[in-house]
Amino acid sequence: MLDKNIDDIIKYITNLNGNSTDIVNRIITIKKKRICYIYLESVSSDDKISDFFMKYISNNICNKIMLNNLFNELKNTIPNSHITTCNTYDEVFYKLASGYTCIFVDNETKAIAIETRTTLDRGVSEATSEAIVRGPKDSFTENHQKNLGLIRKRIKDPNLFFKDLTVGRRTKTKVTITYINDICNEQMIKKIEKQLNEIDIDGILDSGYIREFLTKGEKTTFPRLISSERPDLACISLLEGKAVLLVENTPFCLIIPGLFIDFLHSPEDNYQKAVNINLTRILRLLSFFITILLPGLYVALTTFNQEIIPDELLISLAVQRDGVPFPTFIEMLIMIISFEILRESDIRIPNASGAAIGIVGALVLGDAAVTAGIVSPIVIIIIGLTSISGLLFTDIDFVNGLRWWRIIFLFASALLGIIGFLACLLIFITKLCSLEYDGIPYLTPLSPYYKHDDAILRKPRFKMFKRLSNLTKNHNRLGDKNET
Repeated sequence: MLDKNIDDIIKYITNLNGNSTDIVNRIITIKKKRICYIYLESVSSDDKISDFFMKYISNNICNKIMLNNLFNELKNTIPNSHITTCNTYDEVFYKLASGYTCIFVDNETKAIAIETRTTLDRGVSEATSEAIVRGPKDSFTENHQKNLGLIRKRIKDPNLFFKDLTVGRRTKTKVTITYINDICNEQMIKKIEKQLNEIDIDGILDSGYIREFLTKGEKTTFPRLISSERPDLACISLLEGKAVLLVENTPFCLIIPGLFIDFLHSPEDNYQKAVNINLTRILRLLSFFITILLPGLYVALTTFNQEIIPDELLISLAVQRDGVPFPTFIEMLIMIISFEILRESDIRIPNASGAAIGIVGALVLGDAAVTAGIVSPIVIIIIGLTSISGLLFTDIDFVNGLRWWRIIFLFASALLGIIGFLACLLIFITKLCSLEYDGIPYLTPLSPYYKHDDAILRKPRFKMFKRLSNLTKNHNRLGDKNET
């Protein structure tokens, strides 16, 4: 409960926050009754405070409104659509830190909080990590309400539910579970809500914190949640029966669950002709196998199983390796590490010079390595093809999963040749098949196979009748009476 004396309230709040320089308070006396308002100027707007509170006070004094019950008078007539009442100091400071102005009246043990937050985020801009040629260009921002609006403006359905939770002892970060009530599995929403309520940590600064708690205990390099900054992808997922987590102060949402096939798709697949997208999806699937398997397969064939390679090609490879001091495995490992370092540096340095430095670095490094006789030209070709194939995938967790398995295949092939390569491939497929999220197999709809979905080849939109049965009990896409 709050103190009744305004001076005690001001003293307690300023001491609670270590007399921080951004705490502003002012006491106004109206008919021998004192009113005090407190706000944090770092997150509040002086203009809004003047518009919503000071002008109101001035007008009331000028019009000589009766103020027998000043607290209720303020609460019921202040021109602001976001007004709440605070009963404790914890509630007061949470509102202050959220950009609210708290109003106190002498001899009252409650406070009035009005929304006066200033704009501290960028506006809606184009997505940077998931660029597309055709389709919506807007992306999520750090503003939580704007993110909710970007979804609401696309899905104007009363069954679109937003459920708020607060996570983090100190940051008190707002996390919103978003789902379509008559499509999404209710048990999955209850499980997500339970997992969020069990999180006990000082602070949540990004959706990546939430991801780790939702997937704790998993022993896999591949992600089971999708991280995206695209509101159109979030809405597509909601219509499929998935849930979306929106975390305050981060432009990336979490889509639950993330299936393996989702990482081979792109939001742009929904905005182009099916026949053209099918070719693109086949290329993505081919690139997936190239980026994981090609280095290991080359090492296995050239080190242990040369009899599989045609004679002319084998002679050509032997000529290229003439004078190279390292085994094929060491060659491949050196170049993989070098190109991964180049890739990371290209991401970290400023955009203006990043691409140019990356291209020049790769060309100079590759040419110098071949000229110096450290590696053979075919290794440069294989690593280049492997790296380019990996660029088709944008989710950083999925890309990191590809890196790990590429190296695992490389070591298995270096140890046992084609036998090690095939054994590793069997382990890889078994591992993918064993993954699930809340009873939903990771390889759905490939295993178990579901004929109505567009796993690899997308059907025309008017022929996509059903949703995945593993995600929702509401299967029909085209009308409730559709029985096709």
